[in-house]
Amino acid sequence: MWLMACASDAPPLRGTGDLGVVIERASGSVSVVDTTRHSVLGTVPGLGDLSHASVVFSRDGAVAFVFGRDGALTRVNLLSRRIEGRVIQAGNSIGGAVSQDGQWVAAQNYQPGGIKVFRADTLALVADVPAEYAPGRFSRVVGLADLPGQRFIFSLFDADEIWIADLSRDAGHPAIQRFRDVGRQPYDALVTPDGRHYIAGLFGEDGLALIDLWQTEPRVRHILQGYGRGEQPLPVYKMPHLRGWAVAGRQVWLPAIGRHEVLVVDMDTWQEVGRVPVAGQPVFVMARPDGRQVWVNFAVPDYDRVQVIDTPSRQVVQTLSPGAAVLHMEFTPRGESVWISSRDANRVSVIDTQSFSTRSVLDVPAPSGIFFTSRAHRMGM
Repeated sequence: MWLMACASDAPPLRGTGDLGVVIERASGSVSVVDTTRHSVLGTVPGLGDLSHASVVFSRDGAVAFVFGRDGALTRVNLLSRRIEGRVIQAGNSIGGAVSQDGQWVAAQNYQPGGIKVFRADTLALVADVPAEYAPGRFSRVVGLADLPGQRFIFSLFDADEIWIADLSRDAGHPAIQRFRDVGRQPYDALVTPDGRHYIAGLFGEDGLALIDLWQTEPRVRHILQGYGRGEQPLPVYKMPHLRGWAVAGRQVWLPAIGRHEVLVVDMDTWQEVGRVPVAGQPVFVMARPDGRQVWVNFAVPDYDRVQVIDTPSRQVVQTLSPGAAVLHMEFTPRGESVWISSRDANRVSVIDTQSFSTRSVLDVPAPSGIFFTSRAHRMGM
């Protein structure tokens, strides 16, 4: 009888490739979702302050590592929908990354400033890398991403620097490569899908910092300098995000800070080749997996809308209103649909990317970030 009861209580045997999580911002919980059936499988509570939460996944897609704003790093098993480990590793944290081999999990921190590296299986601390750029001065860290060769790359907002931490020889004492004077206030960054280029947006000036990581001696190159010269920038209501992997074909699509524009950059020359006027200040500019479409959401007061750009024509082809306070979008692995969170409407909408019709609506309290396990197999995610 006991064996039968245990068997009936166990979660059904299944794969993890179509699972994901939705952050329930207000309750400190995550909803575990099935992207094939458009359903919520269950909720995992007890994750703390998720006001700026992000998630990365283990290589097998069975575990989500949730980074809370309160400095918590939590290991959540998606199949059992239970917390397997939790550590308060900082005072203020905004995200993290998993190493190339899945062995290490790194957290980027505002306070005390720096990154910390943990074992993925136990959350035991492996390395502490303070972002001390001058004696007694520590920077907030942003733009953390994984690189080939057991490395992590990240930006120092207050120091105008980019660092690479190499764990390949001694994970407990990473070798640090520093790039100084990269531009004023790097605020977020992306790694291109091939792992070659790291691009950091600059909040303190018009332009971006680019590093070609395939070079024997990588150097920082400034691109799009002065793209807004002569124009009056608008007040910035929400910092744009570059972590949407808005790479479509040989072009990068980027949000313009303080402007109602999306910038188009050629990846061969790293020159601007176009601008697309949009409805408001872009926050996320995300490419559908095939690169044919780019989806954009906006800061207040336009944060109830989402626009779709056709990449060949560089034209807005659709404007959607899925609900008040659109905070995040996530494409299914092959891009047939996109999931959109509307915090103030307490719902997640599943939109068909061909017809733009709503396929499903899920009731989720105050949803924000949406993260699917397909990220486990993509660099920089």
